[in-house]
Amino acid sequence: MTSPVKHLESLIFASRWIQAPLYLGLIVAQVVYCWLFMVELSHLVAGAFGPHHMTETDVMLIVLGLIDVVMIANLLVMVIVGGYETFVSRLDLEGHPDQPEWLSHVNAGVLKIKLSTAIIGISSIHLLKSFINAANLSEHTLLWQVIIHVVFLFSALAMALVDKTMTQTLALQHQKHH
Repeated sequence: MTSPVKHLESLIFASRWIQAPLYLGLIVAQVVYCWLFMVELSHLVAGAFGPHHMTETDVMLIVLGLIDVVMIANLLVMVIVGGYETFVSRLDLEGHPDQPEWLSHVNAGVLKIKLSTAIIGISSIHLLKSFINAANLSEHTLLWQVIIHVVFLFSALAMALVDKTMTQTLALQHQKHH
């Protein structure tokens, strides 16, 4: 006979599947980003070969925008695949030739570090776009973008230090027990 506690524990463990629709929603968001990429790419091609030639700055801003979209799409892949693998269910990818290298050792700490570095990369591209287009932005806007970027940098550094400390603590505990 199973106890009510066992049923409760099974329900709690099964509740992780509630996250599955969230990851499906992120896949839809990735499709939207792919569409936006194609729209921006068509603007770049039309501008480069159309009757109104673009300046080098215009091309650079559009290309940086494309890179920004790709980096956000990469971030989405990390969250979708890594989050599903970490929090919902293991992906049966053993031996699959396209399995991402990082997926074999993903956990919540690794995922946080990867996400924070991706966010810093996205912020860097956005900041570079702003600096190239600085003549069209207020000093106040540029200042806040730099401040936000620096906060991202310090946050990532803090997360990396916490992760390193936790890893060292776990390694010491493991050594003590063996």
